Amino acid sequence: MAKLSSVNKNERRKKLVKQYAPKYAKLKAIANDESRDETERLIARLKMAELPRNANPTRIRNRCEITGRPRAYYRKFRLARVMLRDLANKGLIPGVTKSSW
Repeated sequence: MAKLSSVNKNERRKKLVKQYAPKYAKLKAIANDESRDETERLIARLKMAELPRNANPTRIRNRCEITGRPRAYYRKFRLARVMLRDLANKGLIPGVTKSSW
């Protein structure tokens, strides 16, 4: 089980990213548009830098839905490998079976 403070911090980041997503996307589009003037692009980058750091989507960490474990995370199941194996062995994940040969 991950530290509850780490899980909560990540949840706050998700909320902040969602709040600033439209503004961040608009500024990023301006900053990456090569047809615009260089000064206009620079101003957009400076405005992006003024946004809170945690408003950047890359600051979000993928974590297991059950344990909060940040490593060995499977996106398809949104679980860490430990919980994926445990739930799959119990037959609680549809379509997943233990292989044997």
